[in-house]
Amino acid sequence: QAQVVETGGGTVQAGGSLRISCTFLGLTTDDYVMGWFRQAPGQEREGIACSSYDGHGTYYAGSVADRFIISRDNTKATLNLEMNGLRPDDTAMYYCATTMSPRHAYEYCTRSWSSVPRDYAGQGIQVTVSS
Repeated sequence: QAQVVETGGGTVQAGGSLRISCTFLGLTTDDYVMGWFRQAPGQEREGIACSSYDGHGTYYAGSVADRFIISRDNTKATLNLEMNGLRPDDTAMYYCATTMSPRHAYEYCTRSWSSVPRDYAGQGIQVTVSS
């Protein structure tokens, strides 16, 4: 059973940058699709950035495209999200998740949270952007 360790997050002023990471201890992540999901107050949880199982495909929600960068290091079983140009509407709890099926980023990120397979998932990282 893998243990999920989350790091990063916090409070930043609008326009700033933050990096959050998720490590799946004890897991070999080579064949796992991985993704970041977020939930703002009063809103549904949504997929914002996902990485296909082979690391060659990515998907970004329109709200974060060109500002956020997802990356993975399978040697460390780690998933990262570099967030630039942060805005107050990026304030949310961010969750990492991974599964072996489906395998591709678009399919994983565009499902509603209730139907997202989560073999392993983090407890959430708070990101707050002040204006």
